[in-house]
Amino acid sequence: MKNFALSAALLLFASLSATATITSGTVTGGSAQTAGGTFVKLTVPLSNPFGPPNSVGNDNFQSPNLFGFDEDQNILLAAPLVVDEGTSPIPAGTVVASHYIFFDPGPTQEVIGTVNFDSNVIAIITSTDLLSASDFLANTGVNYLNPAARGLEAGDSVTISGPRQILFDTFASTPGDYVRVITEFSPAAGTPEPGCLALLGSALAGLALVRRRFRR
Repeated sequence: MKNFALSAALLLFASLSATATITSGTVTGGSAQTAGGTFVKLTVPLSNPFGPPNSVGNDNFQSPNLFGFDEDQNILLAAPLVVDEGTSPIPAGTVVASHYIFFDPGPTQEVIGTVNFDSNVIAIITSTDLLSASDFLANTGVNYLNPAARGLEAGDSVTISGPRQILFDTFASTPGDYVRVITEFSPAAGTPEPGCLALLGSALAGLALVRRRFRR
């Protein structure tokens, strides 16, 4: 039954389109705005000006811009996901989409900005350990460098500022500040076909049965 549930979940992933996205963003304050920083949405593979190609996390951009890109989309969580901001843990069986937002300046700068999504924000992951534990949500081929240096410092904050918006307010230098935003299943992805809905129900039922057996 456990193998069936996992197989059903994998089939569900393959049947859903990857369209939950960052829709827009803006830099509204801080020295980054004074330096001409804007919000830039990236597409994978990343074209970073410094460091290894298709990588992020170790002075790869050196820019006053606030950046973001979409990671894996419409993922059925097989286990609860612990997060730093928002609903924690996100229950197993929730379908989520993942997005990576970061600020990687040259000299130390502050950025204040907002980022908007096409579906409701559930949570934000900001700590070193939880970012590493949630890297399975990436699934894009991007190389996440210097993972031990990720995580916000005291005084930094990234918060949910609206149903589909986050507020990013951090000081950063080397190697930058990085967070992962978890949103709901995207309305832009459309409604799954009846077969997909049945498959989702089967997967959830299988996972529930596995959990009951483990409790005995």
